[in-house]
Amino acid sequence: MTVEFWYLIGAALVFWMQAGFAMVETGFTRAKNAGNIIMKNLMDFCIGTVVFSLLGYTLMMGEDTLFGLIGLPNMDLFANFKNFIASPGEGFTGASTFVFNLVFCATTATIVSGSMAERTKFSAYCIYSAVISLFVYPIEAHWIWGGGWLSKLGFHDYAGSCAIHMVGGIAALVGAIILGPRIGKYVKD
Repeated sequence: MTVEFWYLIGAALVFWMQAGFAMVETGFTRAKNAGNIIMKNLMDFCIGTVVFSLLGYTLMMGEDTLFGLIGLPNMDLFANFKNFIASPGEGFTGASTFVFNLVFCATTATIVSGSMAERTKFSAYCIYSAVISLFVYPIEAHWIWGGGWLSKLGFHDYAGSCAIHMVGGIAALVGAIILGPRIGKYVKD
């Protein structure tokens, strides 16, 4: 078995984190909001896949520009698809790298849904999910994994503790502060 096979097994396991987040967040919410929170977690992956495919991936892995702040957007994913899925002599195919980064993008987005549970409209949450998957995650992940300014300084992020969990956590904190406490969830008695 190749290293790429295990790379994709890791991506599949990270994908199942979506289900784990959906279950834990459902447990944090009242029964009347269970369907809403599960749907938000599903939409993180659905919306994230579309916007990450269209632009996010190239912002993350594109040629370094603006002093390492952003990847240069291109349409290589679509224009050179045959080369994208072709096996290189060394390393991973572009397609497996894309899938691996896609599941991490969705994980970053879904971390936030629990902190904003029961206080956001579904449509507003879908817009947030698109924004974090299209701009926020790809740009900051470029700094670390796409050859950006942090990687040039020698920064290493093991298992996404910074690129995924810190960014998702900060976005969750900002969302919780803006939305305030859940009204009716916690009372004095």
